[in-house]
Amino acid sequence: MSAAQWAGLIAALMVAANLVCLGIALLRLRRKQAQSRLQKLAPPVTIVRPVRGIETFSRETLTSGLELDYPQYETIFCVADGHDPIVPLIEELIATHGADRVRLIVGDVAVSANPKLNNCVKGWEAARHDWVVLADSNVLMPKDYIQRLMASWREDTGLVCSTPAGSRPGCFGAEVECAFLNTFQARWQYAGEALGFGFAQGKSMLWNKPFLDANGGIAALAAEIAEDAAATKLVRKAGKHVHLVGQPFEQPLGPRKLGEVVQRQFRWARLRRVTFLPFFAPEILVGPLVPAVLAAFGAPAFGLSAWQGVLAVLALWYAGEIVLARSVGWFVNWRTPLAYLARDLAFPGIWAYAFVAREVSWRGNAMKIKADGEDELNQAVPALSAVNMRSDGRP
Repeated sequence: MSAAQWAGLIAALMVAANLVCLGIALLRLRRKQAQSRLQKLAPPVTIVRPVRGIETFSRETLTSGLELDYPQYETIFCVADGHDPIVPLIEELIATHGADRVRLIVGDVAVSANPKLNNCVKGWEAARHDWVVLADSNVLMPKDYIQRLMASWREDTGLVCSTPAGSRPGCFGAEVECAFLNTFQARWQYAGEALGFGFAQGKSMLWNKPFLDANGGIAALAAEIAEDAAATKLVRKAGKHVHLVGQPFEQPLGPRKLGEVVQRQFRWARLRRVTFLPFFAPEILVGPLVPAVLAAFGAPAFGLSAWQGVLAVLALWYAGEIVLARSVGWFVNWRTPLAYLARDLAFPGIWAYAFVAREVSWRGNAMKIKADGEDELNQAVPALSAVNMRSDGRP
């Protein structure tokens, strides 16, 4: 075979492998889950939600976590600064739902350079129950949120979590973010978990508190710059597994600037590169860039033009993603193929830049991430923050 024929064959095999991966993810996402033993027991649960600032859907997402169909649970909101603009909304929710069910803890503890983790420490310590959910403020919780997390808990489980499913984009930039979150990142996580490679995702994490406390407590999640990477390694070291919920929970996006979307993807890519290099390095192969280039080179050997080869790869690639997205209820519209294309044009640069850049921005915190996995804030982090644990929501 000629070099062009080999290139065309490899491109075809890569497209086929992608379609197989999409099929694996689809089967995993459509699989019906039997009620687990933990779900039947329905133990009391504490939900810890770090909050900072007002987001587009803050009222809806935070309220959703207070209206769950679960027999016994409490919610602890954690805010680092008592003057944060989100505090009045939390106070309103406490007044509506009762201080016996909802609490606000003000003040963080600097156990790491990760501001979200620091913001969770006091809530973790104040949790009244053995089962604790750490959930981001922008997660939209369905009525059966806790049941769905517990349904994935098995005897060998150390952690159950959920990737975000991007929804309700308010502009094309947000549609590109959906393309990253859904059929790229969530798809690969579900396919990986189906093949035995479960990775934690910090959006929603169901922990057995005694288990984590016996393995260093919440401060142990400071072992890596990203708490989900530290959680993955901690669970595996303990001989347990990370499992995903049957279907990921929504993260409504609203309007997003394309530049901000790319910046977030760069940050996450840099964190993956530092914490899981053997898995991050091949990521350049999971997009259509390489097979499209090979198809352009090999197409003439099969009687096609280079552009026809590229278009054939992209058409099959994106058709598979659209089928997956429609089948599981993820966002799709007529611009979705353009959002996929924008994603795949940006990703090679994001991937390459993650190997050389050191500084990222995380919720307003400028952070330097070293190649050896250590991390540091540009400004010194105090050893301990002042703490006020008043449950009435006032600093």
